Amino acid sequence: MTFLPLTTRDVLSPEAQALADRAKAANGGLVPSLDATLLGNLPTFRAYLEWFTLKDEVVPWIGERAFTLFAYSISDAGRCLNSSLYFRKALLDSGDDPDSPEVTEAEQLLMDWGRLIVARPHDIPQEFYDRLEQTFSAERRLTLLAFAGMMIAVNTVITVGKIPLDDELEQYRTR
Repeated sequence: MTFLPLTTRDVLSPEAQALADRAKAANGGLVPSLDATLLGNLPTFRAYLEWFTLKDEVVPWIGERAFTLFAYSISDAGRCLNSSLYFRKALLDSGDDPDSPEVTEAEQLLMDWGRLIVARPHDIPQEFYDRLEQTFSAERRLTLLAFAGMMIAVNTVITVGKIPLDDELEQYRTR
């Protein structure tokens, strides 16, 4: 049972209906459960759309795969089933093994950082910070950390709001 309701099209304003139509077109004809929930309040929906702005900023310099591994690590560490399965599906669909991916040093660094941000934000070792500083400029570290914060926020809304799993993700469950 959801805590936050999925908004139905018939109660949406014309502006929200247009946004729902865009979400539907971008997701293969379906409005994801998260979008259907967030559309219940347009300022909230717009704020969470900034996730895509940060993604568009990050992907050109780390790549789609590294981005997906980073987001998957954050979601998996936070135990957000919906997001974990979304990124698990993306990895599997691209031919990757999300349980044991062959990664570059930078990808491993991002995966480890994603997990640390969630699990031990007050206890990240200085040596790890040093590695991040050697790998990414200050601006890129800021953008990556801002994205991680947004990913955690998305995961929090999904988990605490008890947003149901999208049907097409069910088959990617491992637990």
